[in-house]
Amino acid sequence: MPTVALPSIGTDAAWRAAARAHLGAGTPPEALHWQMDGGGDLFAEPAAPLPEAAPVTVPRAFAALAGTVVWHRDPERFARLYALLWRLRTQRGALQDRADPAVARLWKMDKEVHRDLHKMRAFLRFREIGAPDLPRRRFAAWFEPGHHIVEPIAPWFANRFGDMDMVILTPDLTLSIEDRRVALSPGQAKPPLPDDAHEALWTTYFRNIFNPARLKVKAMQAEMPKKYWKNMPEASAIPDLIAGAEARVRQMQAAAPTLPPARAAKITERWMTETQEPPPADSLEALRRQAEGCTRCALHGPATQVVMGEGPRDADLMIVGEQPGDQEDLMGRPFVGPAGQLFDRLAEEAGLDRAGAFVTNAVKHFKFQPRGKRRIHQRPGADEVQACRWWLDAERALVRPKLILAMGATAAASLTGTGAGLLKRRGTWEAGPDGTPVFLTLHPSYLLRVPDASARARATDDVRADLAAVQARVQALRAA
Repeated sequence: MPTVALPSIGTDAAWRAAARAHLGAGTPPEALHWQMDGGGDLFAEPAAPLPEAAPVTVPRAFAALAGTVVWHRDPERFARLYALLWRLRTQRGALQDRADPAVARLWKMDKEVHRDLHKMRAFLRFREIGAPDLPRRRFAAWFEPGHHIVEPIAPWFANRFGDMDMVILTPDLTLSIEDRRVALSPGQAKPPLPDDAHEALWTTYFRNIFNPARLKVKAMQAEMPKKYWKNMPEASAIPDLIAGAEARVRQMQAAAPTLPPARAAKITERWMTETQEPPPADSLEALRRQAEGCTRCALHGPATQVVMGEGPRDADLMIVGEQPGDQEDLMGRPFVGPAGQLFDRLAEEAGLDRAGAFVTNAVKHFKFQPRGKRRIHQRPGADEVQACRWWLDAERALVRPKLILAMGATAAASLTGTGAGLLKRRGTWEAGPDGTPVFLTLHPSYLLRVPDASARARATDDVRADLAAVQARVQALRAA
């Protein structure tokens, strides 16, 4: 069977060139044997040279996948990739079929290589080997990667440590970097590296940041596998830290300060929400500056900034929503995220002039739950609505609107005392705290969450009709 021998340096480019040529020549996967140089196959038959292949178009995701999987240690990686490439000629969506065992295996290999790259960046430990009088410092490190990752990781080291030269030795390849110039050569056995005076200091630091109360040995070993410990100076302290963790936790508990009784927190909360008076302000800008220092509830901590209302001070209509969302929290303006954009569209269709209204929220800080890199919206609690009501009252006192549009249960609770039964109350007028007419409707974010398309369309029509009814009332007031 014809064999395609790939070099240990430049493997990625060599595989792509060979795969492109054989795909162009129509060579089926079962007709080829792939191996690295020195594979030692006694029955290997060199593949016949192929003419220059025409460009082959493949999905971008496959190019990225292949660029990672070629560095895996599985000897069948080249054949697996070529077999998938062959399928992609006629099955363009095959790459997305994670239920397919062959595809799932390649994605698993991709993940394993990325994990190995991460481990090398995290667990490599350098020792200085250069003479003190050299113009550039020189370091060396020994590492045993799980896969052939030295070549793809070389640019990362070259760009990250531009002020030092280094040599990274592994059983597969040796990476040398001088003045950011990369050179690769065959691997070698672990050499005797000199001691480093900084290792004792680093180990002391590691001992001091170790938190025995949060020790989970299995989780630690999953993130820092024991096979890396022998080349990490701080790892010598781990067995002793694990053995003494329980005793240290008891010492920490004995030395912990006495906590105030639970009633103290309740007294403080009641004082914050009932005894303080909102600072007087004679302008919306002054009110906004005062609100920037608000600590009346816990939402000010994780939020980026307070988001006050905006619009004409003499607006006849005030529009009150629930709270800022992710985009509002980042930009410092109300109703600029997806729900706000939907509201703008519906208001325009209903003839409601948002620019002529004062737009604000019942709660001024974004309440969310972190989930990875995302911040998931959380509904404000009654205590948070009550704490923020002072700021809404201050805005109402300055704007003195003739009508208020309350969107959502939180706004209804802040303005009428209850947010219950909003679906039945929607489309009706109620009296606000000072007698100002309050019109109740759904919040635009509710429309974005309705899963059923027909139900979502009906609810959208209802909100659009509500906005039109409010606009008609505004026009009637102005005409009177």
